[in-house]
Amino acid sequence: MKTIGLIGGMSWQSTIPYYQILNESAAEQLGGLHSAKLLLWNMDFEEIASLQRQNRWQEAGAVMAAAAVKLQQAGADAIVICTNTMHKLVPDMLPELQIPILHIADATAMAIQQAGLRKVALLGTRFTMEDSFYVSHLREHYGLEVIVPDAAARQIVHDVIFNELCVGVEKESSRAQYREIMAALVQQGAEGIIFGCTEIPLLVDQSDAAVPVFDTTTLHATYAAKWALASI
Repeated sequence: MKTIGLIGGMSWQSTIPYYQILNESAAEQLGGLHSAKLLLWNMDFEEIASLQRQNRWQEAGAVMAAAAVKLQQAGADAIVICTNTMHKLVPDMLPELQIPILHIADATAMAIQQAGLRKVALLGTRFTMEDSFYVSHLREHYGLEVIVPDAAARQIVHDVIFNELCVGVEKESSRAQYREIMAALVQQGAEGIIFGCTEIPLLVDQSDAAVPVFDTTTLHATYAAKWALASI
């Protein structure tokens, strides 16, 4: 079994499922008292969120790279970033590492392809929906057509994530707004919807959408577990 280095805390609420899924996967495959071999670097999310708000991505990249290097030094065989948005900084991190980063968009795209879908909608933070790093990865590496909500809806999705879900608040009114946004995306031709923020599954699930949804938290953690256990 290989050791996974988790970079979490962004937010800590959405890091918990990673820990749970990885351990459950190890126990299910290996039986007995087995659990996953994990190292966790838990960020102070306020520090990261402040850099995001100020568009200081180069500094954020240095912080992420330093955390990944520490995990590598501690014995991690691969890095898992427990958030979608911070995958924007993978190019800044890789030159500092001799181990791979298991990319959340790869895990997501593989599941979409397996479902036989071609056109999908992406929900996430404003950075994930509006910057090119995520959409381009899906398009260029997997040939997927990706759409995002309009500007007003993007702001709603973003604000709910940071102002509510990241601090453990779940509002029925926000769930209703997400449902409306997803329905509009389906009307635009989306065959599936990517929950491209690891907090979104805390608010909505498959029952809230008329098309298949792709929970990146579960997909990414399961992908990492399969990778770690592949040599068993």
